[in-house]
Amino acid sequence: MVVDGVLVDEVVLITVLSACTHLVVAMTGQLIHALAIKAGIELYINLQNALIHMYSICGELVAAEKLFSSGCTLDLISWNSMISGYLRCGEVEKARSLFDSMPQRDTVSWSVLISGYAQRDRFADALALFQDMQLEGIQPDETVLVSVISACTHLSALDQGAWIHAYIRKKQMKVNVILGTTLIDMYMKFGSVPNAMEVFRAMEEKGVSTWNALILGLAMNGFVKESLATFSEMKECNIVPNEITFLAVLGACRHMGLVEEGRRHFDAMSRKHGIEPTIKHYGCMVDLLGRAGKLTEAEELIANMPVPPDVSTWGALLGACKKHGDNVMGERVGRKLVDLQPEHDGFHVLLSNIYASKGSWDNVHEIRGMMRQHGVIKTPGCSMIEVKGTIHEFLAGDKTHPQSEDIEKMLDDMAKKLKMEGYAPDTREVLLDIDEEDKETTLFRHSEKIAIAFGLLTIDAPTPIRIMKNLRICNDCHMAAKLISRAYDREIVVRDRHRFHHFKQGSCSCLDYW
Repeated sequence: MVVDGVLVDEVVLITVLSACTHLVVAMTGQLIHALAIKAGIELYINLQNALIHMYSICGELVAAEKLFSSGCTLDLISWNSMISGYLRCGEVEKARSLFDSMPQRDTVSWSVLISGYAQRDRFADALALFQDMQLEGIQPDETVLVSVISACTHLSALDQGAWIHAYIRKKQMKVNVILGTTLIDMYMKFGSVPNAMEVFRAMEEKGVSTWNALILGLAMNGFVKESLATFSEMKECNIVPNEITFLAVLGACRHMGLVEEGRRHFDAMSRKHGIEPTIKHYGCMVDLLGRAGKLTEAEELIANMPVPPDVSTWGALLGACKKHGDNVMGERVGRKLVDLQPEHDGFHVLLSNIYASKGSWDNVHEIRGMMRQHGVIKTPGCSMIEVKGTIHEFLAGDKTHPQSEDIEKMLDDMAKKLKMEGYAPDTREVLLDIDEEDKETTLFRHSEKIAIAFGLLTIDAPTPIRIMKNLRICNDCHMAAKLISRAYDREIVVRDRHRFHHFKQGSCSCLDYW
């Protein structure tokens, strides 16, 4: 068009700038900018907004700032584009400063910043800004709600997430696929399976991601039979499964040790559905075989994989070696992992634990020396619990909480009741060269036990006590939680880094397989 000498106008240039933005080609965008100047239309507000947006998306913040600062007739789109550009380039504080200085804001302004906070893992800021939005009487759109629900999920803030769901119902807002799936994911990650099922059933339109969230969530919460039945229902509804679906299905088999069913679904991926397994699918199969005690077969699968194994796959085998007490294979795999990823604390700790379990303290000291040499710090166990909208965090042996005195009394009461229930501390979990009495004391100050004590103090029955743990729950805490649920007649839900444990009347939803 330019070569033929046809006169370009604002509409043409905006359209071409949109193409430049989608393709992230700043140099072509600059040429279009030059054309606009040559045509004398560069000051048109819509064209300026398109240029600001293009430069921001392409990471050319200086050019975007120059246009924004020189603009005589800026509108809301100009401000929102600049804020979006800052967030895209990681300049969160500049985005917030610009947001605060806006002469007026619309829903998009709030949405852009809230979403930016959530994408940058600043979940508390996202929730705080959403509360400010509510105070100003601005009704959020689906984009805002998805970001805020995701923030609630990451912050373990079930009460606030449930309030947002109630808000959606009160305002009779349409729950689309993305919003509905986000709600299902939130409820599943809080162990609120009935609420997740309610959302699923009420959705008029369901995408493959919605089914995936339900299959995965049911499996994580110990409802493996229901998870696999949902997969069958999904296929009956002519919903085509994808890679993530099979990760969820294999995860379900892994959570209950269904080796043969897992093999069947793994084979069906490529044979029936034309989906080639990725490293994550192979990792699931290695974990499934390893947890079931088929360590040699798991190692053979790693050796024969068509893709190079990653550290997660080897890590699954190392965890299985620890679980089943195969110290020979565990030491070999552990050494390989420590060499592959010397900065990973988990692999050092697992290898150290394998040595400690057989009393090889010299090797334990060697591994800990390697950790110090590489600056590797063991991630401390941390448990979180939400009470009346406030998140409380506890570390192992924590005595910093304002109610620590009451917590200590409750821990003593728990110890007495556990003894009456026949509890005997599993000191094998304390892999330190100390005497048995000190080991028992260390065990009873694990972060999840402290969180349970706080929950018993502050959460009235029949409301479940919900706890989020950053690491895998240990054998001793698992046994204690089962007995506490019976002794106090309370439902306790613990989400560790792998799955959920629903403790009720002395039993767990995982059936002691985790």
